[in-house]
Amino acid sequence: MAGRESITHLFVYGTLRPGDVRWRLLSPFVLDDGTADSVAGAVFDTGFDYPAALFDGSGTVRGRTYALRPTTIAACLAALDHEENTVGGDYRRVMVTTGRGIVAWAYEYGSGLELTRIASGDWFRR
Repeated sequence: MAGRESITHLFVYGTLRPGDVRWRLLSPFVLDDGTADSVAGAVFDTGFDYPAALFDGSGTVRGRTYALRPTTIAACLAALDHEENTVGGDYRRVMVTTGRGIVAWAYEYGSGLELTRIASGDWFRR
């Protein structure tokens, strides 16, 4: 897996995707329209209008992978780390390898919420 400083992509599966409430936070930092992608794991409904994911290989989490602007990666990650820390669930940024073979950052659920698994693996198809 790539070193942490060389990761230039972000995998998103929930409210950071286009069409959801946090896309506005990510959109200034992306280079492209992203690609449909997946990561091994499971996605859950938290009951609070945002999802949670565990990248544990138990299924498939569906989302998009974005290339981040090289000059603003640090600012992007700082903003998203802050935002992910404002909701319940103890989210943390982790490295994942997507179904397309891209090493990317993603936000994984930590603990503290009642979760309901989304069978489709897609927050938009819950």
